[in-house]
Amino acid sequence: MFCFQEVSANFSRFGDGADQSAQLVALLPSYSAIFRPAIETVDRAGSIHCFGNMTLSRLPVLQIANHLLPFPGAGGVRSMRRHALEVTVQASFGAIRIVNTHLEFHSADQRQAQITRLLDLQQDASGSPKQASSRHDEPYGSQTVAASSLMCGDFNFDVADPQHALIDRAGRPGLNYRDAWTANRPGRPRAPTCGIFDRAQWPDGPDCRDFIFVTEDLVRRVRSIEVNAATDASDHQPLGIEVAD
Repeated sequence: MFCFQEVSANFSRFGDGADQSAQLVALLPSYSAIFRPAIETVDRAGSIHCFGNMTLSRLPVLQIANHLLPFPGAGGVRSMRRHALEVTVQASFGAIRIVNTHLEFHSADQRQAQITRLLDLQQDASGSPKQASSRHDEPYGSQTVAASSLMCGDFNFDVADPQHALIDRAGRPGLNYRDAWTANRPGRPRAPTCGIFDRAQWPDGPDCRDFIFVTEDLVRRVRSIEVNAATDASDHQPLGIEVAD
């Protein structure tokens, strides 16, 4: 699977206004592609402009949900609407929700509210899992709610930030998220995921702001987690994980 953030369509400051979701589909034709915007605006000429996250999967897709995250104080601080794209897929060991998200950069208060919402979603799913019926002839029976989850993306906090601990050390009812790097590499230095090449946006140098969290039942399945520090295609580095069958 691939999870992308900051996928733009028709915003001229990003990729000359190209539809980046269509470009990704063309590059990965064997994948099921799901793009959902956090922002979808219409200009005076009637053109639609989109910005959001995209998930591509070669595992069977069971269900898709787009969760708009809290946006408190939007008029008082530079910020944008954020979301979590949830794609439930069928793994060999069962259904799993892949949550692809990107939290607010400029406002810690908004980020805090967004983290709370993500934890609420996990608690709800973990507390009441549901398997869809074999027939999708009506909405009620067609739904899948998987307790297991992998959540990834640009969280815009670093490891030392208390907001990281809000997720990694959550103790809510049901299955909680745990940092997959810590689970797979306890005690080993964490590789930076941004600021390696782009010092204009990251004047303080390399930092880690991109994470993969897995629910407690998946921790033992994490075989490896790596950061690709070689590519300079973005100001962030790709983060990859292998989960055992």
